[in-house]
Order: sequence, then structure tokens, then C-alpha cells
Amino acid sequence: MSTIQTIPLKTIKGEDTSLGDYAGKVVLAVNVASKCGLTPQYEGLEKLYGAYKDQGLVVAGFPANDFGAQEPGSNEEIATFCTTNFGVEFPMFEKITVTGADKHPLYAALTGAVPTAQGSEGGFREKLVGYGITPAPEPEVLWNFEKFLIARDGSVAARFSPDTAPDDAALVAAIESELAK
Repeated sequence: MSTIQTIPLKTIKGEDTSLGDYAGKVVLAVNVASKCGLTPQYEGLEKLYGAYKDQGLVVAGFPANDFGAQEPGSNEEIATFCTTNFGVEFPMFEKITVTGADKHPLYAALTGAVPTAQGSEGGFREKLVGYGITPAPEPEVLWNFEKFLIARDGSVAARFSPDTAPDDAALVAAIESELAK
């Protein structure tokens, strides 16, 4: 197993786990939030999971309250929100910190492995600045719904900006490429 696959995690229900439980699968790790303009991506992430899970894709949701306090709920509230509003069946993990000095070791490893997100050449970063938000510098996660594609061997294959939709052609192509390996 890779280092990323051995980092201790907890499910949204508080059970001990790690991405090692998904060794041999392709994992799309996404930091999520319930009160963000990008929250509707939950629907697309669930569709992506449904379309590719039988081929070995796992979408892994990591709630975080790091950006605009857009995930204020408890783990139980988050789980209920995701199930009720978006029918989320993909694995969800406990709320963590994904940026800054207290970031979870998983996100330290992910951002260290791939410091720049595809699709972040200006676009979304500039939108945040336009809203009066000063984004953290790379390699930090830019905002909610940033996506890390983890290969079957546990290496980080790609990173996509928060505004990359789950059905974006480049994201889907990267997932299909990793699933084919």
C-alpha cells in the first residue's frame, strides 16, 4: 500500500478506516461542503460514482469547514443532508481540515503529491478574488469541491479545480484512463 492509503481516517459515522480499504480501486477524493455555491456538485459526484463504481471507482467525500464556514454541521447533520438532498451513497468521511497549519495528513499528502490543480490557471482563483476573497497560495486547496484522483496503486494521478464539474470531459477522461489500468 502507498503512504496515502495508510493514513488513518474515520468514516462520517466515526469508524476507523483508511483509503487502504479501497486499494486496487481508483479514488476521487473531494473536499465537500453543504452551504457552498458548488454544493450541487454532490448530484454529479453521485452520478459519476453510480456510472463507474462497478469498474472500480470510489468517490470519497471529505467535509471541511475551511472556506467561508460553508460546512458548519456535525458529521450526523452532514450525512443526513447528503442522503436527503442528493441521495449520496458514496463513502463519506468525518469532517476534517484540508488547508492551513492544521490540515489533515491526508490532505498534506495529496497537495504535496500534486501541488497544482488542472483548470486552476486563473478561472476560479480570479472569481474568488472578485468576491473579495484572498485565496491561499498553491499548493493549498483553493476551495470546496477540489478533486484529487488517486490511482489504483495509491499514487495521486491528477488534481482538478473546485469548479471542475463531475461530468467535465477532462475529469471523466482521467478517471476512465485510470480505470483502464
